[in-house]
Amino acid sequence: MAHDHSHSSGSRRRLAIVFGIVLLIFVFQVIGSIMTGSLALLIDTGHNSVDLIGIGIALFAATLVRKPPKGQKTWGFRRAEVLAAGAQATLLLGLGVYSLIEGIRRFFVPPEVPGPELMFFGVVGLLGNIVSIIILSSSKEQSLNLKAAFLEVIADALGSVAVILAAVSIWLFDWTRADAVAALFIAALIVPRAFSILKETGSILLEVAPRELDLDRVKMHIEGVEHVQEVHDLHVTRIDSNLPVLTAHVVLADECFYDGHAPRILIALQECLAEHFKVAIEHSTFQFDRAKDAAQETHTHT
Repeated sequence: MAHDHSHSSGSRRRLAIVFGIVLLIFVFQVIGSIMTGSLALLIDTGHNSVDLIGIGIALFAATLVRKPPKGQKTWGFRRAEVLAAGAQATLLLGLGVYSLIEGIRRFFVPPEVPGPELMFFGVVGLLGNIVSIIILSSSKEQSLNLKAAFLEVIADALGSVAVILAAVSIWLFDWTRADAVAALFIAALIVPRAFSILKETGSILLEVAPRELDLDRVKMHIEGVEHVQEVHDLHVTRIDSNLPVLTAHVVLADECFYDGHAPRILIALQECLAEHFKVAIEHSTFQFDRAKDAAQETHTHT
């Protein structure tokens, strides 16, 4: 558990720093949106505002996750990060849809946008995003929250690049539609990523097994342990993005319940699950059944 707390503390620190950077970028871009009237910068500002809310939620969730289990909350607040990522993705999806609609409208009726000012605010945003990417890059796989935040700042950086390219096009070539094109590009970044995060959070909430885990191989490995005759009622779910949990009924030869084999088999099963798979399963619960009792069962589970 100390290891988990260390990761959680590191996550909170990184998220807090990135929150501060995104807040500064957001303030600059609000000013820039008002000064330039640029849709691309406005959408990027909206994107940053959603990131700001999302990273704030993620920061709050990272704090909740550290709370120990208590009372009926047997897993504590481990699932808070999943709910936070889902809320963040929902906000992103709404922003992406708005960006597509407004970008198409402005493509046909392009407003006047000052290129040099747009360039300045685009560069400021890009520099802030690069710093955030560096901070999160080493820890993005530690949790769904950090992964979502990392993807956010990557998309923000690409959005800032789009704003800069639009500014160059307007400034040097007087192509006013570049602003709408940049806004549509940013929207194209936002929508697929929002769906990706929603899919991941949905699979956890629906208790779908991790896609990296082949359940047939898991069953084969368990049945390969000496004295194990059969495995049924095998379930693998995730409490959060980093905590897979397995439960199973394991049928043992009858004599294992009398000759002291059962405890050794339990240790062998737990070591097998923790070491043999890409997704290490360190939380497992087994019910041992006698062969003669299992033979009398009349129900089957798929």
